Amino acid sequence: MSTKTYANPLKKKKLKTFVWMATLALIFVGTSSCEGPEGLPGIDGVNVLGKTIEFQTSFLASNNYSSLYTFPSDVLVYESDAVLVYLLEESLQGSQGVVDVWTPLPQSFFVNQGLLQYTYNHTYTDVNILLQANFNLDNLSSAFTQNQVFRVVIMPSEFAQDPNMPLENLNALMERLHIREVQRIKN
Repeated sequence: MSTKTYANPLKKKKLKTFVWMATLALIFVGTSSCEGPEGLPGIDGVNVLGKTIEFQTSFLASNNYSSLYTFPSDVLVYESDAVLVYLLEESLQGSQGVVDVWTPLPQSFFVNQGLLQYTYNHTYTDVNILLQANFNLDNLSSAFTQNQVFRVVIMPSEFAQDPNMPLENLNALMERLHIREVQRIKN
């Protein structure tokens, strides 16, 4: 004689109720929508990731061996933004064309006369690049004073505080921030 086991009818009823309630919940969530009044219009075209500006300058006795660059009105810089400056140290011929070598400031050079250093300071309206030395700059070679090219990178400070952000490598930094264009300023 065989024995048949029947499922507990109470468990079966609970399972059916659960499936029916879950189906109703999915139908309710799927057919309802969230609607409300349209929000205020935002500002178009603001790049929150960063901006890069390139310019050329010369350091002379008449400008006290400094170069004050005022940010253009279309470049929005906040008080909390990080401003980084890079010096074009050289251009090399690479396998795919010319490759620029950018060095972050401050940058020191040891020359015959002594120690030479490019430094900078900034506000949210400008950046001031300084050429300083422990000797008289009037005797310095024009290779260090004339037609120097700088890139200024402006970015939210949260990015600059990220320990994985490649601040010493301009090209890697621009790639990480998705900066594709450089605003070149002609003097």
